[in-house]
Amino acid sequence: MNKITTIKEVIKHIKNEDTIMIGGFMGNGAPPTLIDAVIEKGIKDITLISSDTATIDYKTGKLIRDKRVKKLYASHIGLNKETGRQMTDGELDVELVPQGTLVERIRAAGFGLGGILTTTGVGTRVEQDKQKLTVEGVEYLLETPLHADVALINAKRADKSGNLQYQGSMVNFNAMMAAAAKTTIVEVDEIVENGEMDPNLVVTPGVFVDHIVKRGENDE
Repeated sequence: MNKITTIKEVIKHIKNEDTIMIGGFMGNGAPPTLIDAVIEKGIKDITLISSDTATIDYKTGKLIRDKRVKKLYASHIGLNKETGRQMTDGELDVELVPQGTLVERIRAAGFGLGGILTTTGVGTRVEQDKQKLTVEGVEYLLETPLHADVALINAKRADKSGNLQYQGSMVNFNAMMAAAAKTTIVEVDEIVENGEMDPNLVVTPGVFVDHIVKRGENDE
């Protein structure tokens, strides 16, 4: 299977009402070209799973600004005033999830787990409508997996089989999200031949990657 493709082709795999995971933290590690392609295609009614929504005009923030998102799972939204406004005005359904819980729910989806147990949120409004279990005298919340139709990932380098390397904090959320979606699309700076990448530096195995787009490459 040839995983290397173009923005024009890969955007066909994303449609209205999809649940989309986008990696990164405050935009660092989020794939700019893929996000712009979603906007340009007019994809709407998205359920977005992301650590945050960056700022109004930056990366995931653009999806909020243009009202493409109907439901948001995120850890914080404080730096994007438009996200807060839409939530307050009832235009956007927001579920705020503690950051550790968020990444563990994503990991549970990627690794085939039925959920995770956490003490975070016990005794607070976070536990509303959630199942609680007691294990060895400790009360836990059962947090269910977060699955996605599509994961949009940003990486530094890929080989032709889809093995990925990240740079610095770019790895945040991306590695877990790549495993938790039906279709994983990756935007990279560089594509190398199989065997050129040090296997000890591979973070995401190619088995989780379906499509690779090289950043800045002309689609024509």
